[in-house]
Amino acid sequence: MFHSPSDPSGWTGETRCWHNPESTRPPNLERTAVPDRPKPVSDGTLPREFYTRANVLTVARQLLGRLLVVRSRDGTRVSGIIVETEAYRGPEDRASHAYGGRRTNRTETMYRTGGTAYVYFVYGMYHQFNVVTNVRDAPHAVLVRALEPVEGIPRMRRRRPGRADHDLTNGPGKLCAALGISRSLDGADLLGPRVWLEEGRREVRASQIAVGPRVGIDYAQEWADKPWRFWIKGNPYVSRSATPRLTPRPRSS
Repeated sequence: MFHSPSDPSGWTGETRCWHNPESTRPPNLERTAVPDRPKPVSDGTLPREFYTRANVLTVARQLLGRLLVVRSRDGTRVSGIIVETEAYRGPEDRASHAYGGRRTNRTETMYRTGGTAYVYFVYGMYHQFNVVTNVRDAPHAVLVRALEPVEGIPRMRRRRPGRADHDLTNGPGKLCAALGISRSLDGADLLGPRVWLEEGRREVRASQIAVGPRVGIDYAQEWADKPWRFWIKGNPYVSRSATPRLTPRPRSS
């Protein structure tokens, strides 16, 4: 939903930062100490050090409110504000594709330097978009579960015909279809010209963030109850699954 400048929710009607593929990038600072909220580069793109921080939960929280942008083949931008995320922390996390140090053709992307796109295919029909975090060989990633559409909404409607606008991007498979994200973006640099994240239009305060267990990972036993899903309270584009489980599952012996 592209809000007007007078929208009381606080979003502006213009995109504050436009990506410039030709801009000079800062050096990779993955092993240096960085501030809690690294500053964006000059065009508003999130810098490498945003992603390479050690705590994937911090990154998952701070991705809320950021703008995910995909450049279509004709050069136009399709984008949405991130409103729901899930953190995965391999190799100890049973819900992670990299649990136990697993390295396959699919999961190898998770072992790259933070700021890499990890895109995989599930159920034979859906793509899911993840942000790789931490340093090389530390397989941490954040699944982007839902977006609020901003740019390219007519194109999203064509890609998901017959859907109401609130149903265009309110799930991980839906948002990939709407933004045209496929396996071709797996391994893409999030500081590159094809897909990237921008600072966004306002900071999401801690009081606006809801926390709960991740979705669809019952196989992960006690790890399924980790409160590692984050979403913006009251946002209509959050997936319908974002309801905290009230009764924890029995622990394995």
